[in-house]
Amino acid sequence: SSILMIGPGTGVAPYRAFLQERQNTKAKGENWLVFGECHRKTDYYYEEYFESLHKKKFLKINLAFSRDQEKKIYVQDRLMENSFSVWKLIESGGTVFVCGDAKRMAKDVSATLQIILEKEGNLSTQDARSFMKEMRRGHKLLMDVY
Repeated sequence: SSILMIGPGTGVAPYRAFLQERQNTKAKGENWLVFGECHRKTDYYYEEYFESLHKKKFLKINLAFSRDQEKKIYVQDRLMENSFSVWKLIESGGTVFVCGDAKRMAKDVSATLQIILEKEGNLSTQDARSFMKEMRRGHKLLMDVY
């Protein structure tokens, strides 16, 4: 099934391995990376690898380089901009991975996912929370945060 990988900074490292495995096993479904850091020029880890997969149409990429423009852009902003696609991936049984900073990013991403479930899934706040709990229980929302 499809996977959505969300992570800033070094949180992106495990996703390289995921993608290598999915290539080797010819896994079905979409591969989507939402990556964020401060500056594209210095902080786009594994850029060559990810961009090569993107060119082959194996990987969809949304980037958020927070300090490259006046208004800061974060991974959760990219998720909101693509809220319908995020919902479609979740609704079709895809898996969402969140890897990286626990203090701020994971909290912000969780809140954003809940908003997307409410908006696109037409769920109440309570139902969206329950939906996310079910996703965690069913290993459809996996958080490796530190």
